[in-house]
Amino acid sequence: MGVRPPADDSDEPDVIEFGIAALDARLSEIAIEYPADARTVRERAGHVEVPYDATGHSVTVADALEAADVREFENEQELLNALHPVFERKREATGASLLSQLRSLVPF
Repeated sequence: MGVRPPADDSDEPDVIEFGIAALDARLSEIAIEYPADARTVRERAGHVEVPYDATGHSVTVADALEAADVREFENEQELLNALHPVFERKREATGASLLSQLRSLVPF
């Protein structure tokens, strides 16, 4: 997922990546041979922080793997598919909080 940031004239990126899009970008920088199990992915990428919403809340790959139901991945797409529900649950839980709703009303 991605969301356009507020318009300004800086050299900031056009899109803020979060969730699976952010994870996909980070995995491209890490050498993981597939098929892989959750332990292997955790060893290679467990420390990587991945934002799961546009406000910058993040989770490590290790924590996301703990919450996932799948433990074996034939390829990167299977890993992304397994972690997608984890990111969605976290995003929905954070978005439902009163503080998050108030933050969405403030322009800065």
